[in-house]
Formats: sequence, structure tokens, C-alpha cells
Amino acid sequence: MAATVSMTDGERARVAAAVTAAEASTSGEIVTILAASSDDYDDVAIAWAAFLGLAGLIALALFPDFALGAYDRLTGAWAQEWPAGKLFGVAALVAALGFTGAWLLLLWRPLRLALTPAPIRHRRVHARALAAFRIGAERRTTGRTGVLIYLSMAEHRAEIVADETIAGKVPADIWGAALAAMLVEIKAGRMADGLVAAIGQVGVVLAEHFPRSEDDRNELPDRLIEV
Repeated sequence: MAATVSMTDGERARVAAAVTAAEASTSGEIVTILAASSDDYDDVAIAWAAFLGLAGLIALALFPDFALGAYDRLTGAWAQEWPAGKLFGVAALVAALGFTGAWLLLLWRPLRLALTPAPIRHRRVHARALAAFRIGAERRTTGRTGVLIYLSMAEHRAEIVADETIAGKVPADIWGAALAAMLVEIKAGRMADGLVAAIGQVGVVLAEHFPRSEDDRNELPDRLIEV
């Protein structure tokens, strides 16, 4: 993940304090993860490079006279009859140049991300959020009451994932208000404010369904996790 996310120590402290405050009235546990990106999308770059290499071959097949004439002009060769072996060589060269050129261009991460279809980006963010939840929160609390707030900056996507006990009582669409509150702030460039807003909304939902018990203890870290 080459991209980086910049948060000040003060902003990190604000997020952690928001988690502590939200958990003060609930037995639920909130984990926050801020990711620079959810995937490198190298497979997308390879797919585009292969497509452009193939497109070069198709263009050669559709306009052979133009392509071979251009080759003669570039190499200074006289007009000639092309033997089969040389034709296949030119075809291989066209495919290789198309593939390599596209791959080199797509080494630039912003272009690679821009050319990744939105459904693929959304699925990768969701999959990474689920993986992070399984590692950092799922079944790690006594009552299985962990909630993950996951924000992936490169894709401009956020996910809220809840443990099975919470998911059994709180419909998934309830988290929409928390996501909306977070994204409003983030679109305005206030990342910490967005996370704090989402944490507050999640805390309200958890307090309603899972009020804090007298023997409740903090089982998951309150600090912001950056990956």
C-alpha cells in the first residue's frame, strides 16, 4: 500500500477519546481503522495491459497495410512482400509494446485506481474491512459485541462491520446514519471530525441495544489503528 494517510497526534487522541466516551454507556466495543488503501489493484493493471496489447493486435489485423507501411517508414526499409515469419514478429512486437507501455503507465497508482471499475473497488474495500474485523474485533469480546469502523482513503469508502450479537439486533441499514455523518466531514477535509462523528453515532446505537453493565471492562483498544 504505497499511499499514506496523514493524521496528527492531536487528531489521533481525539478519535481515541471519542471511542472511550462512546463506550462509557455501552458494553459494546468500537474499533477504528484508517487505511491508506484496501488493495494495490495489480491484477487490474495486468488486465488493462493485456487488453491494450490485444487491442494492438486487433488494430494490426484490421489495418495491416497502414501498420506495415508505418513499420517500413520507421525502419527505412523499402516496400516489400512480408513473409509469414516477419509478420508474426511484427505482431509480437506490437503486442509486447502495447502491454509494456500500458503496464509502465499503470505503475502510477492514481491512474491505476482511476481505471479500476467502482464495483471492484467497493468489493475490495468490503473484503478488506471484513478481514480486518476478523483479525481485530470478531469474537474478541465476552458478549461478541465488537463493531469496526473502517475507512479506506484511496477508494473514498467506509464500512461498518458488527459482531454477530450486534448484527442480530441492529439491522445493517441503521449504520447508514453513522456513515453519512462521517462522510460529510471527510468530504470537507475533516478526517478526524468524520471519525468522531461516526463513533458518536455508533455509540448511541450500541447504548440503546447494549447498555453498559456494572462489571463491563474495556476489551479492545480505543486508539485509532492506521494501516
